[in-house]
Amino acid sequence: MLADSSVPDNRLRVMNDGPVRAQQDYVLYWMVANRRHDYNFSLQRAVEWAQHLGKPLVVFEALRVDYGWASQRLHAFVIAGMRDNAARFETRPVTYYPYLERRAGEGRGLLEALARRACVVVTDDFPAFFIPRMVAKAGRRLAVRLEAVDGNGLLPMRGTDKTFARAHDFRRHVQRTLPEAIYAYPKQDPLRSAALPRLPALPEDVCARWSPATASELSDPPLGSLPVDQGVAPVDIPGGSTAGRSQMRRFLDERLSRYGEDRNQPDVQGASGLSPYLHFGHVSAHAVVRELAAREDWTPDVLRPSSAGKREGWWQMSAAAEAFLDELVTWREVGFNMCALRPDDYDRYESLPPWAQRTLEEHASDPREHVYTLEQFERSATHDEIWNAAQRELVQTGRMHNYLRMLWGKKILEWTPSPRHALEVMVELNNKYALDGRNPNSYSGIFWCLGRYDRAWGPERPIFGKIRFMSSDSTRRKLRLKPYLARFGDSGCAQAGLVF
Repeated sequence: MLADSSVPDNRLRVMNDGPVRAQQDYVLYWMVANRRHDYNFSLQRAVEWAQHLGKPLVVFEALRVDYGWASQRLHAFVIAGMRDNAARFETRPVTYYPYLERRAGEGRGLLEALARRACVVVTDDFPAFFIPRMVAKAGRRLAVRLEAVDGNGLLPMRGTDKTFARAHDFRRHVQRTLPEAIYAYPKQDPLRSAALPRLPALPEDVCARWSPATASELSDPPLGSLPVDQGVAPVDIPGGSTAGRSQMRRFLDERLSRYGEDRNQPDVQGASGLSPYLHFGHVSAHAVVRELAAREDWTPDVLRPSSAGKREGWWQMSAAAEAFLDELVTWREVGFNMCALRPDDYDRYESLPPWAQRTLEEHASDPREHVYTLEQFERSATHDEIWNAAQRELVQTGRMHNYLRMLWGKKILEWTPSPRHALEVMVELNNKYALDGRNPNSYSGIFWCLGRYDRAWGPERPIFGKIRFMSSDSTRRKLRLKPYLARFGDSGCAQAGLVF
């Protein structure tokens, strides 16, 4: 077995009883979620295995066409990351195998074929969407040891055996445990100075049946010929680690100082813009914190365990940096905690807190002044200009302003026949159009609209019951919306000749 690994034990899951086969040809890293070459615990673990066994390392990154909500938009973003990985791994002692499925089911059997020649297989432990089922199935089918490594956040997502009712409770958990956990940092470049033998060639029979993606396919992918949703087009946000790092540095250099003031204003780009890159694993949360720490002249030795759960002051950084870290660590990682520990129902209505289910059911039959179909919501065909603008932003750009996403979800609850139907609409629209959909953090945002991580509010209202209420009128008073509505509002789109 691998002794003295630099990857913490509480980030590692062994997915089967398969043996380590030292006589085989290579170590295989099956890259499914941490789609990057840096700050990657999974890659780090695979490198350590390869060094321990004296074997070459193969990095296998595939993209199927039949995942839920598969579209040109999501495909383009992921393939841009594969292009970055191909360029990076070309200069490292590793064999990179990118594979693009052209027809549904075409890639079936490829992982098993590669694993037959592998000493050990390492993959990513991601707790949402189809990935947990896929990895568990692979564990049952592979005859070699399969390890899944958690590289999702600053805290190991299975470092506790409990979920949390409120973000405040999880924040207290972060402040108690992170001062020790933060020192277990992934290597910036796991392949730097790694003396690994080169694999002469990938197995000829494997490549003959499943040809690796070519450089031209990665630079100019044949999206129009693939059986994915052709109606959800690529957007202007480029995917990949290179674009993700540029976005990270641009935010930290230009926007961070006003993050607290600007992030809730739609007329300025105050948010980080990092969520798509974090979702697809093109950027690591560890990398973001390290870049932030350098700008703040901060070191983790200032952290002290605390049970207070205060939003400000614990990190001992600037107010803007602490506000950002509360989003990056507390609000992001509480979603990973939920998905990891409640894998069977994190995305189901029944996972809502009992108080929220009770109050929603008590008001499920309340009259609705407006009721819209999924098609009407999708086309921004409601009576509310602000809601329509938020939906148009999602469809056009692949993202939605943070504050308006909350209003968006609350209004769907108000304008659908039942809270269960509201949840279905939110999940469908978000997962179909948002680059950062299908993620633990995005499920947190959707379910927050129905009471998760919140408390009961008064006065009790029709439809909402004790669920926190939001209105477009209060949003209009609170936010500067004129430029935003000029771009995405009903009148602005009509003047531009845009029809949805």
